Amino acid sequence: MRSYFALPLLLLLGFSQPAAAQAATASIEGVETISRPIRSFRIGSTETRFGPFEFVGGLEITSPAYRFGAFSSFRFLEPGRRMVGVTDTGMWFFASLVRDEAFRPLEFTDFTMQPIHDDTGLGHGKWSSDAESIAARENKAVIGFERIHRIVEFKIGDGWAGAPQADVDPLIPRQELRSNRGFETLAFAPLDSEFAGALVVVSERSLDTAGNVLAAVLDGPRKGTFSVRRDAGYDITDGAFLPNGDLLLLERRFTIATGVAMRLRRITAQSIVPGGLADGPVLLEADMGYQIDNMEGLDVWRAPDGALMVSLISDDNRSMFQRNLYLEFRYTGE
Repeated sequence: MRSYFALPLLLLLGFSQPAAAQAATASIEGVETISRPIRSFRIGSTETRFGPFEFVGGLEITSPAYRFGAFSSFRFLEPGRRMVGVTDTGMWFFASLVRDEAFRPLEFTDFTMQPIHDDTGLGHGKWSSDAESIAARENKAVIGFERIHRIVEFKIGDGWAGAPQADVDPLIPRQELRSNRGFETLAFAPLDSEFAGALVVVSERSLDTAGNVLAAVLDGPRKGTFSVRRDAGYDITDGAFLPNGDLLLLERRFTIATGVAMRLRRITAQSIVPGGLADGPVLLEADMGYQIDNMEGLDVWRAPDGALMVSLISDDNRSMFQRNLYLEFRYTGE
């Protein structure tokens, strides 16, 4: 299934939009996408239940656009419909999901990409703009970068992103961060949780002296650094909070012998405390017998019927041997 998006002439001329967005929209590129539905999670099986998760559907997304792919993280701006995300090649992307009558994902549409601008208004390449994580709330997005490790706040609007607004103190000393294993997860906690809406960061594989993953609560009543237990060779690639304040983490493992694998782990809110070691149960694990790839992004949201949903995306590394996947599950373990 194909979707096409062309920027209206008025948008290109800068009318009917905030003045702060006019410069940014000049670099927005409409992208043609092709979506192929995925109806089963386990390859060759009609099974839909996987522990506390029910597979709803998915998409394999391709595009002839040169910059398409390398998706690192995303957040829904409108639950299950409109999203914003970042790539590890220094790009924003905005897209909408079209759904069928059963509320399964059908195709992506209105897909645009835009360079991530620095404070001079100029975009840069992978080394300085390797965006690995995003958290969004209202008209604010916060991005975590690795290689040149930093967390930066941006203003965003309907299909556009502006220049940086402020740097965010990560609390984790930058000298403790590994070159390609930095700020892989950024997530806002629920406002009514014990974290009072705090921003939380978790690294991919920057380790403390005990070999566990460095993390921090950046504000609020539990502000401080902590660690997340690392085991089984898995690295953390994204995360989002559940309504009760537990943190759902997406993790990935790759070996030459077994290929790629992914798992979802629920980190209990009670274990996320300054100086603590956070941990929790593995809820789902999948290997190459499932419709997975290099799974990098995760978000949690509510469907119109009240169901708690978990969505995943993969990063194809701009490789012809990998795929851009979008997968969707209903979480029944709430």
